[in-house]
Amino acid sequence: MKKLLTALTITTGLLLTGCSNVDSALSFGDTEITTAELQTKVDTLLAERTKVDVSQMQLESGDALLRNQLQFQLLIQGFFVLAEELKIEVSNSEIAARRAAIVEQVGDEEQIPSALVSAAIAPEDFEPYIRGILINEKIVQALLQTGVPENEVQTRVQELFVAKLNSLEITVNPRYGKWDSATGQIIESVVAGDAVTPSTE
Repeated sequence: MKKLLTALTITTGLLLTGCSNVDSALSFGDTEITTAELQTKVDTLLAERTKVDVSQMQLESGDALLRNQLQFQLLIQGFFVLAEELKIEVSNSEIAARRAAIVEQVGDEEQIPSALVSAAIAPEDFEPYIRGILINEKIVQALLQTGVPENEVQTRVQELFVAKLNSLEITVNPRYGKWDSATGQIIESVVAGDAVTPSTE
């Protein structure tokens, strides 16, 4: 599952600035993730952890978990926007087929909750996650068909992703961190004031 998550971890050079709306965790274009929505994602993940054996997992917590979820949502929603721009469609049958392949990869359906917890994916984000992977793969195939060398194709996908999001005036609430263009991560930043924090397990 972690290998699959890597498919969506694209290093970007986005410059994320502070949100003027304190109720917004992240926004770009017509897409907004509120602080309440982000908190709900984290609370869901923490609740899911109580249902599986996490003794052998290395799991994030606190602010790191918030940043992880915010970046995950940025990647997922960003791919959806890019797919719309490029007129890329993913069918329900394609999602079902890939889900079945993932189930087979992890062992069986009973292993899915544990795999999702390990990958820090909330159950309701499983299908959007799969859709994001398929969109990425379709963009890769389209670029290969235009003659882009295989060893350059992921760089080109990154360029498309960054260019699209940069055109949508991305903003991130500084309470959750700041964008590090060198590493492609939302990193910790010190901000005065209250912040939404994960519930304790």
